[in-house]
This record gives sequence, structure tokens and C-alpha cells, in this order.
Amino acid sequence: MASLTLDHVSKRYAAGKRGISEPLAVNDVNLAIRDGEIVGLLGSSGCGKTSTLRMIAGFEDITTGTIRIGERVINGLKAAERNVAMAFEGYALYPPLTVGENVAFGLLRHKVPRDETRKRVARIGQLLDIENLMDLYPPLLSGGQQQRVSLARALVRDADLYLLDEPMSQLEPQLRAKLRARIKEHLIERSMTSVFVTHDQTEAVALADRIAVMSDGVLQQFGSPDDLKERPANLFVAGFIGEPPMNIFDATLDIGDGAPRLRVSGTDADDLFSLALPASARWAGFAAAQKLKLGLRPHRIRVGDASAGSLTQGVQATVVSNHWLGDQSHLGLALGDAFVIVVTDRDIDAPRDARIAVHVPLEAVHVFNAASGLALFHGTGG
Repeated sequence: MASLTLDHVSKRYAAGKRGISEPLAVNDVNLAIRDGEIVGLLGSSGCGKTSTLRMIAGFEDITTGTIRIGERVINGLKAAERNVAMAFEGYALYPPLTVGENVAFGLLRHKVPRDETRKRVARIGQLLDIENLMDLYPPLLSGGQQQRVSLARALVRDADLYLLDEPMSQLEPQLRAKLRARIKEHLIERSMTSVFVTHDQTEAVALADRIAVMSDGVLQQFGSPDDLKERPANLFVAGFIGEPPMNIFDATLDIGDGAPRLRVSGTDADDLFSLALPASARWAGFAAAQKLKLGLRPHRIRVGDASAGSLTQGVQATVVSNHWLGDQSHLGLALGDAFVIVVTDRDIDAPRDARIAVHVPLEAVHVFNAASGLALFHGTGG
């Protein structure tokens, strides 16, 4: 295995029929992936994650920048020369070959002895629950089965790097959850440096050591799942990561006598509540009435009886919805003209239109610059 480095990598596709140059699909991405690390490229459709993966694999040319596997620069190498194993979103199986022959194809091509090949194919087949499919041909398989065969063909190989494009998108939820755990254990045990593409943040959090969040071709943040949730770098990451997403409010910073205070407003600009923030040098230089954004994670907000460490006093909201999901309650609350989602780990006795107290602890608070979107403060630190 080996490390992977992307140094100022960009990709611009050729001009279209009208001669208009396409915007940068990938814009100046820098990533340093450690030997044996599992990294997820996460983002919505069109964010640049698949283009990034295909440049690493050698299926797309790089417009600018450098890609290295270990100390080896691979920009000019053909895909077959990079010693990279890839599981394709479109499967790319050979129809004339059986499942077993498809899985073994890369091993035999690299002259792995047949006895060793049979053992490894059997092991990976058991791992991915395809051992009973080995004598079938790809056209007879479902999409989910073909996806597992494509994944097996990649994971069975000895490679410097493993690239997985939406590796479990076609699997039913129960099987997906089971195979995530198996695949992660397989990758960790063998220190397999891996990069996978997904639009599913649950999958990214379950599999990855670190996650690269992308939007419009730009790397927004690269960090652990905990970093992304508790210390988002900007408003995009704050709103993209987390289910339900972060509650975002307009806010104004008042310094006053030196103790910073956030005045939080709704869409009609009326104040909803205010929060006293810890004094910090980070507020130095901020103008009076500085426009900010306040983010509150639904799981961090407290409702009901008075909460220790609450930054709010006497704030009341009206219950709009209350859904018990078996292990948690999702409450929709009207706070002035703002709508707030709160998640609790207990069943809350609060019918529609009931009034309920809302408490905001310091660890729930995230503050962002309204103009740039960059994070300024996280109540959890960082």
C-alpha cells in the first residue's frame, strides 16, 4: 500500500459545441491521504468527486497539478500502469465470463498462481455474499449483485490504492449496513489505502477515517466525521453534514462592554432570543452590529425543564410537529417566525400547539461570518 497526494489538482473539460469553455469541474484540490487510510469523497451530484476519482485512476487527464502515489508521480502514466484497483459505479463486468472469472481476472492477469487465486476469490466471495453466484454470468444478475461482483474484483487484488465509485449504491439497506462493517474491517486489517465516492453521508461516516466534502469542484473541508459535524469549516459543510441538518439563523454581534452577545433574529428581523458568548480574542476587530449566522445542531438543543449550562433564559416555542421514531423524537418548533428542528433521545409529551421551553447550551453553538460563510466559533472548541 502507499500514501496518496493531490497537489493543486484541477480539471477543466474541453469546450462544448459553441466553443464555450466549461467551468472547472475540479478546482485546485489538495489532499494528503495517509498510507492505509480510508477516505470518502462526499458531495452532491456534479460536485467534482467522481472527476477527482477518475483523475486518480487515470481515466481523466489532469488540467493542472500533480498526483503522487507514495513518491511516484503518476500524472503521465496510463491507468494500467498505476497499480490501482477500481470498482466502477457502472460495474464494467465482462459478459462472456462467469462471476468467478470476472473476480479472478486481475489476479490471473498479474500471474498469481491458480491455487492462490481460487483461495482469494473464495474469501472475497464469502465476504461480499456472492459465493453462490460464482458460476453465473453477469447478464443474469441484479444490479446489486453486479455491484458486489465489481467490488470483489477490485478488493481481491494486490494494489497500491483502491478506488471505489459509489460502491454500495444499489444494495438494499439491510445488506448495505452488513457489508459496510465487513468491508471496513477488510480494509483496516490489510492497511488498504482506499478512496471512495459517495453522496450518502451515512455511508461516508460509517466507512471513512476522514471525509473530503466537495461542492462546485471545490474542496470545502477534509477531516474526520467528528470534525465535520462539530467543527464545520463553513456554512456549506454545516448545512450539508448532519441529519436533520443544522438550524441556521441570522444573528448580530454586539460587543458592548466587552462581553460579546449574539442577537438572533427571524425572517422579519425581530429578535428571537440572545446568547451571551465567551469572551475571546477572535471577536477583536469586529464592527458593532456585525452580521453573522448562528448554527444550532438539532441533537444539541434541549427542550422542557431548565437545562444546566443553558445560554438562553425564558425562550418558549410552539410545537408544530412531534414524531417519535422508536429511539428518538423529532420536534418541529415555531420560534417566532423561524422554524427549528430539535432531536431528543426520549419521547416528549408535547402535542401540537403546546408551548415548550427551549434551551441552548454552549456546545450547541456555531457562529459563521454571514458574508464569507467561514466559521468563527464552535461551542465544542476549535
